[in-house]
Parts: sequence; structure tokens; C-alpha cells
Amino acid sequence: MTGSGSGPEWLARYSSSLMGVFGTPQRVLVRGAGCLVWDADGKEYLDLLGGIAVNALGHANPFVTSVISSQLATLGHVSNFFTSPTQIALAEKLLALTDAPAGSKVFFTNSGTEANEAAFKLARRNTGGSGAKRTTIIALEGAFHGRTMGALALTAKEAYREPFEPLPAGVVHIPFGDVEALKDAVDETVAAVFLEPIQGEAGVRPLPPGYLRAARELTARVGALLILDEVQTGIGRTGKWLASEDAGIMPDAVTLAKGLGGGFPIGALITYGPETSSLLAAGQHGTTFGGNPVATAAALATLHAIESQHVLANASAVGGHLRAGLARLPGVTEVRGEGLLIGFDLDADIAPAVVQAGLDAGFIVNSPGPRTIRLAPPLVLTTAQADTFLAAFPAILQAAKDAQ
Repeated sequence: MTGSGSGPEWLARYSSSLMGVFGTPQRVLVRGAGCLVWDADGKEYLDLLGGIAVNALGHANPFVTSVISSQLATLGHVSNFFTSPTQIALAEKLLALTDAPAGSKVFFTNSGTEANEAAFKLARRNTGGSGAKRTTIIALEGAFHGRTMGALALTAKEAYREPFEPLPAGVVHIPFGDVEALKDAVDETVAAVFLEPIQGEAGVRPLPPGYLRAARELTARVGALLILDEVQTGIGRTGKWLASEDAGIMPDAVTLAKGLGGGFPIGALITYGPETSSLLAAGQHGTTFGGNPVATAAALATLHAIESQHVLANASAVGGHLRAGLARLPGVTEVRGEGLLIGFDLDADIAPAVVQAGLDAGFIVNSPGPRTIRLAPPLVLTTAQADTFLAAFPAILQAAKDAQ
């Protein structure tokens, strides 16, 4: 159906047929297995990015593949006039995994940005009583919540925002991790505070200890919603179901996506308790494909595999090993993250060159900043595979410096 060709031949076809919003692809990948992928010219790579934290179980996981195939052969799509057993079972499973109280609900989407769009609309419904109206939404400097218009209003990066202004109004960005700035910003006019427990696109920056608890106390005091974007950090990425678990708080809503479907597109908005869950009424939001039987079956299979194969423990152990190894390498100035979401800084502005040198050496990594490398490999990465990267990195770093 696709034809064949070398990498350069495919890229020529790409440039003549697809929009250039992603620039030129780095490689043309044709297959994967576990943590490995191969390109159109037969070169093998260790995938340390996992589709940007999506392929939680690696590529072509046999169990997830079989569940998707079986479900598609049974029932592929129904409109939202109907439901399916997999949709209901997945909602129940997510509520259980996130310790959501009675009256909590789930809304399924196709992606993380769609989950955040739904959360944005949820915040708009938190208008307050007869006094001061809640019209402000707080987000942080460095935040990335997506690129659709509502999610883009929450996203901080000016280069993403400016071409599409005016964006939905009312969003205020405050300094990252500054509790005093948060105290000054949160009052009775605030409808919601959006937070990523770890900012991924900003270079894997965890919120400082105590910040989430302070945010919960401040928002509860004035009736604002606390909405946690765990699109990148959720579903085992940090060695826990949610990165926010250790804060010991209950948010009003959480958004999920990326790893939830094990590579199949699905997202979710979880609302906690009956009051928040009733903010969006019938007809106020919707989606054609969200929560379809195949996507929800894929997510159920992914969650089952994570539980039954002790994947959370592996993410914690291998992630800790990898971070410790990186911290010992010359040229690495700081290592951040939790589980298998890792960011590390270099001693020079050569991160894009490191990405290219890594590809040449057979490793897929990402550079969210000029001197920052991000790793978000499959959660099934082994210690031996992590060690191959640690052993190769000094030569990768030198090749990047030589190319400057």
C-alpha cells in the first residue's frame, strides 16, 4: 500500500505532500520492537524518547497489539449516542487507580491537548456565586499544555502563542515554583490553577517540594479549581501512576494521555467528586472519536500490562540508575527528573548537535532547550540498555562539540 524506498526517497515524498509544521523529519522509521526501532535504510536505534513519553510498553507490544486487533475485529467505533464495555471499564479503572472519591467522573479524548481543552472549559464553568465572578485562570511560566487554542492560551512560550493571537482571554502566567507569587495571584476572581507536576517541554523541571500542597490550600480557600496536567508525567512515567501522588493532595481534575494507550491515541480528563464533575452538563462538550472501543481497549491492555509486569518498579529502578550514571559523566552539569522522565543539562549550548550525534550513534533523544537533553524512553527499558547509552554518551558529546 505504501511502496518502498530509502530514507532520502521517503523524505522527498514527505516534503512534497505533508505540511511543514514539524520541519524535516530526522529519520523515516519503519518498524519497532520493545525499546528498539529501525529506519527505512535498516539502521537500528535505541529509542530513549518513546514517542515523547507515549510508548510506555515499547513498540509492538504483543499483548496490546492482540487486544487492539481483537477489539477492532469485534467493534471499532460507535458514536457518543452509545457506549461500550471497554469505555466503562476503563473509566472505572482510572478512577480506582487515581483514588478518586465517589461522584468522580471521566471524559475521554483523543490526545493530551484535547484533554486540556476539556479542562479549560471545565474551568470556565467554575464561575463563582453572585459576588465577584471567577474569570482568571493561572498557569506557570514555562508551561506547555498543548497547541489548540484553549490549551495554547495556557502554554507560556511566546513563539507558540504570538502567531495565533488573540487567544482566549483571562490566562495569567506567574513565575515557576514561586509560592509567594502564587499566593499573590490566587484570589476570588480565579477560576482555576493549571499545573504540571514536572514541566516536560521546559526541560524536565519538577515543581519544588511543598508547591502542590500550597496550591491545593490556596485554591480551596477561594473556590478555584486545581487542575493537574499529567499528560506527560502520568501512567507510570515517574514510577507512579501520577507524579503528584507524593504531594498527598486531591486535585479537582487531572488530565492524562501519552502513555495511557501504549501508543494508541487516547486522552482523559478525570474530575474529582460530584461538585466538579457536574460543572460540564449534557451538550456542553463532546468528541466524535474520544473513548471509542479500540482506544479504550488499548488503554485497558496497557494498564493491565503495567500492573502485571511490575513496570512501575522498573521505571523507578532503571530511571534512578540512569540518572545516577548521567550525573557522573563529564560535560553533564545537572540531572533532573523522576522515574524515566529525565532532563539533563550540558556545559555548552550543543543539545541539538547531541541529538544528531546520538542518531548517528544509534540513540534517539530530544533537546527541549539549547543545552538540555530530555529522555522519556519506554518504561520497559532495561538496565543493560541504559548502560549502552551511558557508555556511548561521552563519544556522542565529543562528536557534537566537534560538529560545532
